[in-house]
Amino acid sequence: MEYSYLIISGTNRPNSNTIKVAKQYQQLLSDKGNEAIVYSLEEWKWLEKTPESDTVQNQLFLPAQRFIFILPEYNGSIPGVLKLMIDLSDHQLIWQKKRALLTGISTGRAGNLRGMEHMTGILNYLNVVVHPNKLPISSIDKLLNGKGEISDPTTLRAIHTQLNEFVEF
Repeated sequence: MEYSYLIISGTNRPNSNTIKVAKQYQQLLSDKGNEAIVYSLEEWKWLEKTPESDTVQNQLFLPAQRFIFILPEYNGSIPGVLKLMIDLSDHQLIWQKKRALLTGISTGRAGNLRGMEHMTGILNYLNVVVHPNKLPISSIDKLLNGKGEISDPTTLRAIHTQLNEFVEF
């Protein structure tokens, strides 16, 4: 299957707000005529490189030309499972010369700004071009409606702007 966008829900925490935001990004991209696959790190089960982890990366990560990372704030940075997944990957094959978009989410007030900066450093090291419009979304627990979607008009406008820019990037 060929596609260009892979949205990574950056936590292995079950039923997280991160996966809800990732699925909304997928729907918004679809509405714009772009196919995207969501990969939740809830599915990541490996602590070391295995044939199974290689298969997941070869089937999902390798065909993607653009990555969208939804990054929850864990202790002022990114979740360890995300870093582990990257560390176990074939860096040159999976990441080099691809593009990434970062959205940070948190229940606090900074929208994981530090985590997005940490992730930018990691991705730059891997020779991934990171889009400059990194969106911090604060108070995510208050922004999600009963269906688990962001309905706040200001935040939705910011997401639409971010996605439109990334599609053209």
